[in-house]
Amino acid sequence: MSTMHDMNSLKKQSRIAALLYIVNALPAPFALLYVPSVLIVRGDAAATASNIRDSEALLRLGMAGELFSATVVIFAMFAFYHLFKAVSQRHAMAMMILMLISVPISYLNVLNDLAALTLARGPAFLSAVFDKAQLDALVLFFLRLHNQGFILAQIFWGLWLFPFG
Repeated sequence: MSTMHDMNSLKKQSRIAALLYIVNALPAPFALLYVPSVLIVRGDAAATASNIRDSEALLRLGMAGELFSATVVIFAMFAFYHLFKAVSQRHAMAMMILMLISVPISYLNVLNDLAALTLARGPAFLSAVFDKAQLDALVLFFLRLHNQGFILAQIFWGLWLFPFG
């Protein structure tokens, strides 16, 4: 009887971990692929900044999607750790730590999008120092910096798979 209960508990834990991992991944195509493809005009800072000004809500939704994913992955990793610690606590811990390293990177990386949004709006205090073309260039710079931060987080999204495997 105990074995049946353990099996049902294991199935439940597996489903929770898988569901959390899937929910974590749902906003990714929108936030990390679609939003940049709509807003960023390669090599054209003025057009990119104009897109940001015209589609502020889209950028904010992308930022929210990234923050949501980074938050849900925390719970997914704890669920995976709980599931796999009986098999190998060392590997389960390594898996969890490697993926969790990406979370603060992802959180902080959203600040690059927020900086781009702020600069695109051209706050009055900056207009005394920067002209519109310079602000537009900074918008594109911060969006590119966001892309670099995304690449950094991806390294850890991949590394956690080694102990997972």
